[in-house]
Amino acid sequence: MTGFGAVSEQIDGVHYAVEVRSLNNRYFKAAIRLPDEIAGLEAEIETQLRNRLSRGSITLVGKRYAAEGLATHRINDAALVTYLDHLETLHKKFSKDQSINIDLTALLALPGVLQPEDERAMMETVRPIMQRLTEQACDKLLAMRVREGETIRVDLNKQKLYILERVDAVAQRAPQVVEEYHGRLRTRIDELLKRAELKMDHQDLIREVAIYAERSDVSEEITRLRAHMEQMQRIVDLADGEPAGRTLDFLSQELLREANTIASKSNDSTISRAIVEVKGAIDRIKEQVQNVE
Repeated sequence: MTGFGAVSEQIDGVHYAVEVRSLNNRYFKAAIRLPDEIAGLEAEIETQLRNRLSRGSITLVGKRYAAEGLATHRINDAALVTYLDHLETLHKKFSKDQSINIDLTALLALPGVLQPEDERAMMETVRPIMQRLTEQACDKLLAMRVREGETIRVDLNKQKLYILERVDAVAQRAPQVVEEYHGRLRTRIDELLKRAELKMDHQDLIREVAIYAERSDVSEEITRLRAHMEQMQRIVDLADGEPAGRTLDFLSQELLREANTIASKSNDSTISRAIVEVKGAIDRIKEQVQNVE
């Protein structure tokens, strides 16, 4: 499900901001972008997101920057000397007779040269702030998801009524199909026997009709279809906040399985047409629930 949540806060002259975005995905997939100085929090924040969001492509962007005069960094002398020694080695190896100018400002941009003062203390300060802002951003994202979920719930109820109407029509039509088959078979047999001047045992006709009725019986599939729809309705109406997307996805697959079985058993055009409409509605349900939290 889609959603967005953003929060920001300024503490002791330092500005913090967290944005969380969610796009449809059957599984959980997180992409976290943090400033280099707090990149060590990425694993913790991903765990936090997993605890709040069970499905979706989640993107979290965290920002932290200090007001002018507060962004104090120290130069890592050891790292800088290592870079300079490496440059000197390259110079001696490839450009012995040429002078070389080194831009110290550019060296400061190299990884590990500039480090924040007391990084451990800074992380301990930032950790609870980022965790709190992440929770607040997730709250806003989930609130947006709830609004989208209500729209999906209305559509699922609409599809449910559509399916049940067709299933009821199939249930009413199925006994008539057997009766019509009985009539057609009796008429056909009578015509053939009249031409051949033969007689047929009535029990044989009854046996043939019974075999056809058993092969084309869809009462069990209809019962299971209705049971699955009732279970889906209970899940949709349940307001306990628990993730239901995967359960609904499974139920939609079971609905399609029963509909396919009915289609394979029926030789009646009316039932076949109703089942085609049922399968179309089930496909619409599958598309919706694959992205439900």
